[in-house]
Amino acid sequence: MNRRWLLLAPGAAVFGALFVVPLASFFAMSFWSVKAMRVQPDFTLMNYAKAFARYGDMGARTLAIAFAVGLATTAVAFGFAYVIRFKAGRLGPLLLFMTLVTLFGGYLVKIYSWKSILGTEGILNSALLALGVVDEPLTIFIYNPGAVVVTLVHFLLPLAVLPIHGSMRNIEDITIDAARDLGARPHEVFLGIVLPQCRFGLLVAFALSFLIAAGDYVTPRFVGGPYTSMVGDFIEQQFSLRFDWPMGSAMSFSILAASALAIAAAAYLTRRR
Repeated sequence: MNRRWLLLAPGAAVFGALFVVPLASFFAMSFWSVKAMRVQPDFTLMNYAKAFARYGDMGARTLAIAFAVGLATTAVAFGFAYVIRFKAGRLGPLLLFMTLVTLFGGYLVKIYSWKSILGTEGILNSALLALGVVDEPLTIFIYNPGAVVVTLVHFLLPLAVLPIHGSMRNIEDITIDAARDLGARPHEVFLGIVLPQCRFGLLVAFALSFLIAAGDYVTPRFVGGPYTSMVGDFIEQQFSLRFDWPMGSAMSFSILAASALAIAAAAYLTRRR
């Protein structure tokens, strides 16, 4: 037992130094105040009260967009992972390799790619103009929540495919063959065998997509426009422009707590289902 703890000690030390200690320090700072542009280490709940009063509506919109991103990403990733595992045959490993390769494409590269596709001078408008469908470029494709959802789904899709595919690999073919031999129809096999055994992978994919989308501020800034700002953008401003670190910490932990409750609710509903 002692040897196990010794083996875990280096990793635990790095995790504590790089994650636990900074997180705990920012949590403590969220109860401090700022006076004369200087952080005062006292105790107050005003930061959380101001965060809910000023940014409550934006927080709800952020969670709604994150939920849409998580749901869409999980659904598309599940379909793609299902094709890789059960339909692609020998092409399955190649498709999985292509999925892994897209992880190295770069975050900003994907954002600018969608901006060049959806913009007024982008590929989509150019194609519509060339086909004579419209007389002037359309502005409805970009600077709205839909553009943010599409861009984030594209970025998060490879990250969601991996846990779902890992769950599907644990499904043995003999189980599916036995169900078919006993007269189970395709939808019964899917609902009774495939989907239940992918529950953990689906939950991980949704949680990962939801949490990353809830904390993102770069994508809304580039493709969302001024009317699709999310909480992450204002948190970044608290730290970089306003120098109000306690308020930024309070906003961060508020959205983190709301996201944790949403993930817990999803896990509970998944287990009940």
